[in-house]
Amino acid sequence: MLSPHEFAALLLVGEPRALDDLDRGDLASLVESQLVALEELASGHRLRLTERGNSVVKAVTRRPH
Repeated sequence: MLSPHEFAALLLVGEPRALDDLDRGDLASLVESQLVALEELASGHRLRLTERGNSVVKAVTRRPH
C-alpha cells in the first residue's frame, strides 16, 4: 500500500514538471515497487511511470491514457 506522500509523488512523475521537490525516499519506494523506473540518459536521469504505475494512476484518476 502506498503512503499519501508516495501516491502524490506517483501522480507527479507523470506530469511534465521538475521533480526536484519530491522526497527521494518516496521515489525510492516507487522504484522498488516497480511503479516508477529510473532511466539513465546522456543528459542525466529521468523518471517515468512503468506500465504498472500507469495502471495505478489511470485507475485512481480515471484519466484516459
